[in-house]
Amino acid sequence: MRRNKEIRLSPLRVIDQDNKQVGVIERDVALRMAREAGLDLVEVQANVRPPLCKIMDFGKYKYEQSKKKNAKNKASKTTEVKEVRLGRSVKIDSHDVALRVNQARKFLLEGHRVIVVQRFRGREMAHPQIGEDRLKDIAEKLSDIALLQSPPKMNGRQMTMTLSPDKSKITAIRAKEEKAERAAAAAAAAEAGDAEVAATGAEAGDAEAAVTAEQAAPAAVEAVEEQKAPEEQQSPEA
Repeated sequence: MRRNKEIRLSPLRVIDQDNKQVGVIERDVALRMAREAGLDLVEVQANVRPPLCKIMDFGKYKYEQSKKKNAKNKASKTTEVKEVRLGRSVKIDSHDVALRVNQARKFLLEGHRVIVVQRFRGREMAHPQIGEDRLKDIAEKLSDIALLQSPPKMNGRQMTMTLSPDKSKITAIRAKEEKAERAAAAAAAAEAGDAEVAATGAEAGDAEAAVTAEQAAPAAVEAVEEQKAPEEQQSPEA
């Protein structure tokens, strides 16, 4: 995309910074208009005659185009399928299960589907209900952000369950968190403001007390002098 003096052809069809048609004018005139506006002359369509150019802030234009591209790439990013394994058998500690649940929650919040895997060893195959109950419990714990896409089912010596992110619930949770953060920030700012007011009040109180003491000092001195005067008058007689 050519701009300013990189544009060689003349005349040009020009659109100004307010999206108004200027018409077909000479290149030097268009360059002068852009320069006087503190902007750039950008060739937006080079394959027409005369070429179509626009007066704009080229740096801002590139930044906005980059933002749009990044947003588009983010939106078109394919979701991944993450696997969370509950150990090598049904004999897994509850603390370890909680860690796996948190891991699955993280994946779901990032927009990924999650396959939870419960493995069985030896005689555990005779008690599939243990694994099924555990998977159902995990699905319940994640129901605030996830949908049960595929219920627990046996596949060889393991049982699997698939969860997918519930976008509406995740959006609501994030909105609630942002609101709480804003409220906390406002409360902190208000508290800081109250502390400043209190400090200002204390300083004002100290200053007032100092003024009062300064005003009272001459009166105290005068009272002492009045008390000494009679004593000095009686001293010679003694």
